[in-house]
Amino acid sequence: LDMAYLAPMRNPEVRKLYAKKLKGGLLMYGPPGCGKTYIARALAGELRAKFMSIELSDVLDMYLGESERKLHELFENARRNAPTVLFFDEIDALGQKRAQQRQSAGRNVVNQLLSEMDGVGHGNEGVFILGATNHPWDVDAALRRSGRFDRVLLVLPPDQVAREAILTKHLSDKPVADVDVALIARQTSHFSGADLAHLCESATELAMEDALKSGTARPVAIADFKKALKDVRPTTRQWFDLAKNYAM
Repeated sequence: LDMAYLAPMRNPEVRKLYAKKLKGGLLMYGPPGCGKTYIARALAGELRAKFMSIELSDVLDMYLGESERKLHELFENARRNAPTVLFFDEIDALGQKRAQQRQSAGRNVVNQLLSEMDGVGHGNEGVFILGATNHPWDVDAALRRSGRFDRVLLVLPPDQVAREAILTKHLSDKPVADVDVALIARQTSHFSGADLAHLCESATELAMEDALKSGTARPVAIADFKKALKDVRPTTRQWFDLAKNYAM
């Protein structure tokens, strides 16, 4: 992201020297709950540019031709306000393989998206397209061609250091006593950020349940986490199994 867009945008003289164009796209993929959307939000925070987050409801319409018109207008708005980052979350739902789509309306939307990303009849200078998906195998291959989503990034589950930071963040506003965050981080390999948030909530609910039964409030303890870990399992393994099947 930095070399493809941020650094060239912040250093126009260097960009001019190397004739670097501010356009193209990057597709992030990986198991759910691992931070693809958060990366997009972080990018929005660092940009001195317009950031447009596009959802399915912003594009899809029940009337024939309206979805294509909406998509065209979104790109036109991005071009008028360049430099702009267009972020498409769950891009597989919008850019699904045309061979998998039974209705021509869905294929027309994919064709329109391809046309807009190519900048046919328009210049896409200053427009960077960011996509995120949990199902890269469902994205039409034409979208991954050079000049469209020509960069692909795998967003993996957090490592131990990141897990410690995520756990600390989710426990920061809760009463906690004798909780070894480093120990929990070591025991939660393959957990996504969302899984870790759910683990913290589960442990907190156990402490709260005790407080309601006894009438005496107590902090969240390591015993609550040990009990919660018996029920909370990493959800990323299902994704890796599915990805392995597609890879094979």
